Amino acid sequence: MTLKIHIDDSAPPYEQVRAQISEQARSGVLPVGYRLPTVRGLAESLGLAANTVAKAYRALETDGVIETRGRHGTFVAAAGSAAEREAASAAQAYAERVRRLGLGEDAALDAVRDALRAAYAE
Repeated sequence: MTLKIHIDDSAPPYEQVRAQISEQARSGVLPVGYRLPTVRGLAESLGLAANTVAKAYRALETDGVIETRGRHGTFVAAAGSAAEREAASAAQAYAERVRRLGLGEDAALDAVRDALRAAYAE
C-alpha cells in the first residue's frame, strides 16, 4: 500500500488517507482481505498523528471499505453481495491457515482447486 500526503493540498490529511485507501480498494490495488497497517504504524510511516489516521479508518469503516476484526487487525472489506462477502472471509481465513501451516502458494492453490472440483462434481 502506497499513500502520499500532500501538506499543500486543500484536503485535510485524514481525507487524503481515506480517499487514497478507498480508491486503492475500489481499483483492486488493495485486494479484499488485505490487512492494513495499524493506526499507529501508518501514522508513523506518514508522519501524521495517530488520531488523524484513526479518523480516516473510522470513515472508511463507516463507508464499508474496511472492517476491523478486533485484535486481528483491520482489513479491506468485501464489496458486493453477502455471498461474496462470506466467500471472501472464508478465503481470507483459509489463506491465513495455510500460511500458518507452512504451505506455499502453489500447494494452497492446488488444494483449493481439488476441493472445488470435488464440490462441483457432486
